[in-house]
Amino acid sequence: MSGFEQLFPGSLPKLVMFDLDGTLIDSVPDLAAAVDHMLLEMGRPPAGLAAVREWVGNGAPVLVRRALAGSIEHAEVDDDEAARGLELFMQAYADGHELTVVYPGVRDTLKWLHKQGVEMALITNKPERFVAPLLDQMKIGRYFRWIIGGDTLPQKKPDPAALLFVMQMANVPAQQALFVGDSRSDVLAAKAAGVQCVALSYGYNHGRPISEESPALVIDDLRALLPGCLDSATELMSDDQFPPDRDSIVVAPGKLWMKVIKALARWRWRA
Repeated sequence: MSGFEQLFPGSLPKLVMFDLDGTLIDSVPDLAAAVDHMLLEMGRPPAGLAAVREWVGNGAPVLVRRALAGSIEHAEVDDDEAARGLELFMQAYADGHELTVVYPGVRDTLKWLHKQGVEMALITNKPERFVAPLLDQMKIGRYFRWIIGGDTLPQKKPDPAALLFVMQMANVPAQQALFVGDSRSDVLAAKAAGVQCVALSYGYNHGRPISEESPALVIDDLRALLPGCLDSATELMSDDQFPPDRDSIVVAPGKLWMKVIKALARWRWRA
């Protein structure tokens, strides 16, 4: 039985919201390269891939503080030092994402959901400036109607604000929505929003099994959500059969409702 059949018997969710890093893409190699660049510029030894993999998941400012502390605990890091480190990190990470890859099964799942008419949103703690270009580089950006970055709203996951905002925009109740993530922050945000959460076992959860957070379902491959699971999902559409291009709504800080109004106007016009 597929994940959707278990969680939504006889139907599909009307809205599926996704985390990004550790869920749809493996971005740790590029994040680690940016972290190590920052540390070297500040006269510190590089952290390395394995350490960064355990530190990611709570946004760039926290990642930088953990790197400066050399630990997941970072309370003693000086604020001025953290601010300088964040600036260096952001500059380094903006240079490119050549090492980032899409996880197996992601494109198949997004294509299938689009074909079924299910709306999709992306909610990530990654700074907003990096999200849309990275999604387009990975050739998955066009699937998401709503994109919320880690600095789009005043709150970020595990706060449920972004999930609640997207559900309000989509006019979809929590009972007909699903959140898919890979970390404790994702599960906590979904639970706080009253939404079922599916967690990926392969993601970034600070070295802890995501099953410890008791999501509704833990899967090893996104295609396990689909009826027929892995067998038929890989044959749905070829990689060049993307849906028609359409603008995603990227909600910008300080201009939130103006973006919403313009986006709704575009939606109505295109409908």
